Amino acid sequence: MSLISPSNLASLLSASEDAACPQSPQAMVGGQALMEGVMMRNGDRLAIAVRRPAGDIVAECRSWFSIKRGPVLKRPWIKGFIVLVETLVNGIKALNRSAVFAAETKDGESGDLKSWQLLLTMGVAIVFAVGLFVVLPHLFSLFMQWIGVSGGVEGLSFHIWDGLFKFCIFLGYILAISFLPDIRRVFQYHGAEHKVIHAFESKGTITPTTAALNSRLHPRCGTTFLLFVLSISIIVHAIAVPLLFKIWTPDNAVLKHVVALLFKLALIIPISSAAYELIRFAARLKDGLAADILRMPGLVLQRLTTYEPDESQLEVAIVALREALGAEAPESLVAPAYTLLSDGGCPANAESAVS
Repeated sequence: MSLISPSNLASLLSASEDAACPQSPQAMVGGQALMEGVMMRNGDRLAIAVRRPAGDIVAECRSWFSIKRGPVLKRPWIKGFIVLVETLVNGIKALNRSAVFAAETKDGESGDLKSWQLLLTMGVAIVFAVGLFVVLPHLFSLFMQWIGVSGGVEGLSFHIWDGLFKFCIFLGYILAISFLPDIRRVFQYHGAEHKVIHAFESKGTITPTTAALNSRLHPRCGTTFLLFVLSISIIVHAIAVPLLFKIWTPDNAVLKHVVALLFKLALIIPISSAAYELIRFAARLKDGLAADILRMPGLVLQRLTTYEPDESQLEVAIVALREALGAEAPESLVAPAYTLLSDGGCPANAESAVS
């Protein structure tokens, strides 16, 4: 199964959401929905669980790929972007591995991406996302300028239109892919992952029955992260791009728009880092009006990216959590029967995912 097909790019963009979630100080666990499976992360320990066509559950444990972080890369306005890159790399690897498990007929079949395949997949995914959520809204805004209802790229109205189109494309994209059967199942596993994490955080017994009682929505979900990135980008672009053109404006009209697009791409580093810090701040807030205001948009959006899972999907999520926790798994976690295919290179004791 190729990960660079449009349908699988859609699956990657929708399924990778939770990997970006900052883990709570209590649980240190985050997750991601996969093709017929779930990935769970506990610090440096990553576990993948997938239900194969025969009906059995297989699991695999490995180390979380991490960029070595010096003092500079740990700064608040840079760290979020590093987390985003790590999430993309690990998410693509896990999604590819789950696709192999979901289709394979014999154990031990290798499904790891080679370096050039990983780079190609990441490149296509990034180009797709940039084209859809950066270039296309800009072109729509340029059309609004052409018909006379917007100012130029150096003005505020252009970027108000740009922001409106970004939101419409984002929501329309999620709605469109939700009609694909494979993506709907990914969204069900997304809901299963949330329910199991809720059950774990409540410190009670973790079974498909108890997990099913929890909400499929979670305040630290990557859907909220994406929404924060989108919202912050609209505000920052509306301020920073006109400010740039007050300092320097190219004479060529085409060059002006190229500069604007390149500047927006460069701003993804501080924007993603700001969104990361904001979602961590929202997660730390005690329940109340301020917390509800920050969390509500993301929870509403999660109604589009999660569906109610069935018992078999909850079982897979529990297996992923069991392997992610390793020796730290509580006795209250009751996992169904499964086969651990490999735990090579998986850390015995997970380190804190929060730095």
